[in-house]
Amino acid sequence: MPQKYAMPLRMSENHCTFAPNFNKRFMEYLKRVADEQLKDRLNAFGAVLIEGPKWCGKTTTAEQIAASVIKLQDTRMRAQYMAAIAANPALLLSGKTPRLIDEWQDAPVLWDTVRTVVDERAAEGQFILTGSNTVDKKEILHSGNGRISSMQMLPMSLWESKESNGMISLCELFDNPTMEIEAVSDIDVEQLIFITCRGGWPATLRLRDDKSKLMVAKNYFATVCSQDISRVDGVDRDEKLARMIMRSYARNISTLAKKTTLLADVSASEEVDCSMNTFDSYVKALERLFVIQDINAWCPAVRSKDVIRNTPKRTFCDPSVAVAAMQLSPSALLTQLKTYGFLFEQLCIRDLKAYTSDIDTHVGYYHDRYGLEADVVLHLGDGRYALVECKLGSNEIEEGAGHLLQLKKLIVEHNKTEKQNPIREPDLMIILTGGMYGYRRKDGVYIIPLACLKP
Repeated sequence: MPQKYAMPLRMSENHCTFAPNFNKRFMEYLKRVADEQLKDRLNAFGAVLIEGPKWCGKTTTAEQIAASVIKLQDTRMRAQYMAAIAANPALLLSGKTPRLIDEWQDAPVLWDTVRTVVDERAAEGQFILTGSNTVDKKEILHSGNGRISSMQMLPMSLWESKESNGMISLCELFDNPTMEIEAVSDIDVEQLIFITCRGGWPATLRLRDDKSKLMVAKNYFATVCSQDISRVDGVDRDEKLARMIMRSYARNISTLAKKTTLLADVSASEEVDCSMNTFDSYVKALERLFVIQDINAWCPAVRSKDVIRNTPKRTFCDPSVAVAAMQLSPSALLTQLKTYGFLFEQLCIRDLKAYTSDIDTHVGYYHDRYGLEADVVLHLGDGRYALVECKLGSNEIEEGAGHLLQLKKLIVEHNKTEKQNPIREPDLMIILTGGMYGYRRKDGVYIIPLACLKP
């Protein structure tokens, strides 16, 4: 049976509460943005690979459409599965389609087998592969290009967890970039802080008390450091050093901190020895686990090529991982709103990625040495893009709008002299906020509460 989740009935003064018929509602599956993406890819390709951090709901989402399921980590069947794979990997691919192979990376030979069977059957929608880490490319012969389509999932966005009221559609804004909006958020800053600390882990939605919900992200962090970081590529790594590196990342979250800065932060305690090669090895492992997901700079030459900051912006798959790494709590963050501002930006990035996680979309940022910035540059596959600033409080909105308007002005001025390679003007300028009201300013900048946004 697929795992099912409870649906929040309403927001209490503090956080989510559940309906009296909890046991019945426990069986309901909360729809994910990935549901339709998976269907579309299965209609176009023979197989689909779903990647992403563990516990984000990959298997549960795949089970909603799969006609048959093989779970390689099922201890009751694992020995039989592995024996069959050793004899003839194609044996595991016989069954109703789409056939789900969960944690396929435990038997990398299945990749090439899936590719071969897809070619032989010459039909779409045959297989779904899920996993939380990547496989050494040396263990597979073929890329799967044209046969296996890859898609990535993240922890649940506010819209998917039913905590955004969805009064504003991001897709509709892109299609009608001058439309007027009116929206009111149902969630205040205190609730946002709790949601950030809890994270978008589907397992939290079936838990009734706040303490239990907060434990999920803490356990995720601990497991990554103690087990997963070594298992991902078979390299024995030190748990203590893993914790310190992730803590350094967390302290520099949403910043452009250089690797040398992060390494110096780790080494400052003098509790561990860590070379740059060792640091890189740990970070690479965390990237393969989809825990660390840095975003790259958008570098239009609106002033000069040499003034663009191009250091990756430090991000996690979910802000709750950073909270766990820094050992913070909702009550602590209520008194550290500056720190929470960086975490709020991570919450915004996570949700924007989820809402636009289609083929050829990507998220970047802009920052130059003069201090002009856009926290997020959201590019769609068709060339349209949005400049986004993430501002927790209403007192920061004017500054954020000023940055966006100045950057647009620079692009316009650049295009007056650059005729051969003009830069597309931004289709949208958005300030995502933790405030209550959503509206369109006279200068065209949209003010959108994060808890009002949907795909």
